[in-house]
Amino acid sequence: MTSDTLSTELKPPAGVSLNSQAAALIATPGSRPLVLHTRVVSGTGGGPEKTILNSPRFLDDLGYDSLCIYFRDPADDGFESIEARAKDAYAPLVAIDDFGATDRGIVRRVSELLSLIGDRPLIWHGHDYKSNLIGIWMRRTHRLRMMTTVHGWVLKTWKTPLYYAIDRWCLRRCDRVICVSTDLLESCKRMGVKSESLLLVDNAIDLSQTRRSQSIAQAKRELGWRESQLLVGAVGRLSPEKGFDLLIDAVAQQIRAGIDVGLIIVGEGPARGDLEQQIADLDLRDRIQLAGFVPSPAMHYQAMDLYALSSLREGLPNVLLEAMAYEVPVVSTRVAGVPRLIDGQTDGRLVACGDLVALSAAIGDLLRQPELRMQLGQAARATVEQRFCFAKRMQTMATIYNRLLQPPSIKTSY
Repeated sequence: MTSDTLSTELKPPAGVSLNSQAAALIATPGSRPLVLHTRVVSGTGGGPEKTILNSPRFLDDLGYDSLCIYFRDPADDGFESIEARAKDAYAPLVAIDDFGATDRGIVRRVSELLSLIGDRPLIWHGHDYKSNLIGIWMRRTHRLRMMTTVHGWVLKTWKTPLYYAIDRWCLRRCDRVICVSTDLLESCKRMGVKSESLLLVDNAIDLSQTRRSQSIAQAKRELGWRESQLLVGAVGRLSPEKGFDLLIDAVAQQIRAGIDVGLIIVGEGPARGDLEQQIADLDLRDRIQLAGFVPSPAMHYQAMDLYALSSLREGLPNVLLEAMAYEVPVVSTRVAGVPRLIDGQTDGRLVACGDLVALSAAIGDLLRQPELRMQLGQAARATVEQRFCFAKRMQTMATIYNRLLQPPSIKTSY
């Protein structure tokens, strides 16, 4: 961990690291319920981190303490980014060494951590299949309530069927299952998760930290783009399900049509090489930029004339909420929970997944209409303010936690 780590007064178990907030929380006796947000992570993480790391400071005022527990490979340098983000969010962070599927020691490390926490009401809140599995195993020997958030199954590998099978087994054994989109809710029903355990809670963002402070022109200057050049942008992991190859082709079509436009994609991932080759083949390296991972892409959002989400698979993407909060007009594929966010008319445009012609046409239409872009951007901000505010989401989560901790004999309804 960083120099922020506190180890003089509290000695964590071997293979477990605590930042100062986590160490102080564990070292201080208390009776308030404790939420254990748990997640397996590699590299710099993804969308769920925006929910997990921001939750503790909101839950504190609602009567709950929190720990953000991450299972990570100790050799993974990317975790330093999550440490920095936790520090900025004042989030109590726990890092537990995870050496892969055959690492049986992870059970011991988690058990020792739970024993160190002491006797207080515990809610294990998993955020992926492995953290769910570990939580269900811990429930055999520790008193805790088990719940999870389903963020979406997007990355397809040869291991995916195994992960799905484990997750199906776990989800049916959770006390509560939170889904961030209606399609995920229906998928969980098909997996056999009981309807009374399922809840739909949309993703949300902290609007106090996501507000435009620069004009588009000012932000472009900061990033080295010409003010006169239109800029399409996207943020996300560079992987096939994000459809960035389609987005690159769509913007290339607009360039060939004579529009002075560039494209910037913020993020890192396994598809970088293929996307770089695609850009080179199109001879558009002066117009299309892969910016890599950016810890806080606020300036990038504010430089965009248009945000484009080209994903083929998603849950309810935080990056879309962020773009809308920065008053950036959006074009998005009609994927998963996005139609519940964007109506396709007043606060953004929707196109079919994988439809290059429709994506290109929608982008071109908005690039040619500056007044319409302004109207859509303002309406997008209003949509997020009214329906996707993080403070309201956490009030909903606190209500769910409250009812989860009630004795089983007490019947409640949501």
